[in-house]
Amino acid sequence: MFITRESDYAMRVVRALMGETRLSVSDICGREAITAPFAYKILKKLQNAGIVQGYRGVHGGYALKKDPAELTLYDIYTAIDSDMSIIECLNGRCECVRNGQNGVPCHAHDELKNIQDELWTMLRRKSMQDLFGKDAE
Repeated sequence: MFITRESDYAMRVVRALMGETRLSVSDICGREAITAPFAYKILKKLQNAGIVQGYRGVHGGYALKKDPAELTLYDIYTAIDSDMSIIECLNGRCECVRNGQNGVPCHAHDELKNIQDELWTMLRRKSMQDLFGKDAE
């Protein structure tokens, strides 16, 4: 898994929305140095994941739909990139051709699976409120 620029920017979008009732895309972009086209793409994915709520009209914009105390980096990153595997053979869509070949397990596969599980645990251990709560006050 590579934490992409898009995933990093998604975390920034959430950070910008924390403590706000609603922000326009231009406000989000200004606060977090993100281009508008990129922000719209990210906001669409975050909206589809139920993390943000979009509002139309003159007073439109975006707001957090999920409580920052219950939202983690894992939630944000998987909303942007549903395939967060550190190696292709762990993503569930690809079978490891070396694991179990001729009855011999791939010990690297097993170790990488353990590392991936630990990484996911670490990304879930702190909420966005834990990370940025003081910044939003």
